[in-house]
Amino acid sequence: MKRTANAHWSGTIKEGKGTLTTQSKILDQTNYSFKTRFTGEETGTNPEELLAAAHAGCFTMAVSLALTEKGLNPSSLDTVATVTMENFGIASVHLSITGTVAGISADEFEAITKGAEQNCLISKVLNIPVSSEAQLLS
Repeated sequence: MKRTANAHWSGTIKEGKGTLTTQSKILDQTNYSFKTRFTGEETGTNPEELLAAAHAGCFTMAVSLALTEKGLNPSSLDTVATVTMENFGIASVHLSITGTVAGISADEFEAITKGAEQNCLISKVLNIPVSSEAQLLS
């Protein structure tokens, strides 16, 4: 399986603008620029936000897989991925998940999420610290 995305850019780094399009067209000429990346003065996305979305999705699916393998059926799993930038580099990602899952303790849920933190595909390709926290909802 291969997935593709296309980026187009015109202009200088600060005044220029670009668009991103994904193979699925869920992003279809979506705006990105210096302003969407660093100042928030414009509507659009940025690479760090897209990384956070990809990591949140991958991690949540990895938790669901691990729960399913244990015979559990999560009612809901919600993850916030926070990408931290320092000195023009991505320094870390923190994943915060809440879940409603019958038949599991909070300690078991946290153990599963720690496994997913290390083993989801996005975590595996990042060469930065990845951390997580889990909250099991009743």
